[in-house]
Amino acid sequence: MTASIPPLRRRPRSVSAEVAAHLEGLIISGELRAGDKLPPERELATTMNISRSSLRQAMFELESKKLIERRQGRGSTVTETPPDAMELAGNLSALDVELGNATELRDLVEPRIAHLAAVRAVESNLLALEEVLLHSTDGCTAADSLRLDIEFHALLAHAAQNPLLITLSAMTTEWTRRTRTLSHRTRTGRRASARGHQSIFEAVARHDGAAAAVAMEQHLREVRELSTNS
Repeated sequence: MTASIPPLRRRPRSVSAEVAAHLEGLIISGELRAGDKLPPERELATTMNISRSSLRQAMFELESKKLIERRQGRGSTVTETPPDAMELAGNLSALDVELGNATELRDLVEPRIAHLAAVRAVESNLLALEEVLLHSTDGCTAADSLRLDIEFHALLAHAAQNPLLITLSAMTTEWTRRTRTLSHRTRTGRRASARGHQSIFEAVARHDGAAAAVAMEQHLREVRELSTNS
């Protein structure tokens, strides 16, 4: 008897979403900084080997996310952090935060970010997160694994589309960096990190907020246990 094969589930990928994901990743990683002016659209479309219409759609999405500012006759520029988020970052950076308090705050903030990301993520957000997962392999060094870990959580915060949560995520990343560094020293720790990110991503891709929050809580527990045992 011939086996019945269910249809292959493939997420459609638009060119504009791929371009938006690529540029957003460059902005979040810091390769493109606030104030940087992007090349003219005609030149950028040629460089990326895409149509100008696809590029315009990508630029419109980045503008709607407030990642770039577009002005007629002046081109596109990477935006500054919103004033309220900058004020929050300034106030938080002045604090002498104990690791235990920072960990507790992260346990509260990150599951909520994951929940909102699942509800609000668009295709370009999913593509950017997926790109990080594709690079999170067994061959990663500890430094690369930590960098990808930080990038994944930053992309997730941006998918939640709340600048204050982005700031809180960035600050908790800095406050807990030592703990996270310890968890990436071993191959077991790096595998656990990638596995946790995969579970979170799958829930976000399904737009299942509750499952994304639970996956994040489990991920944070594993990271804490690994760093404690390191």
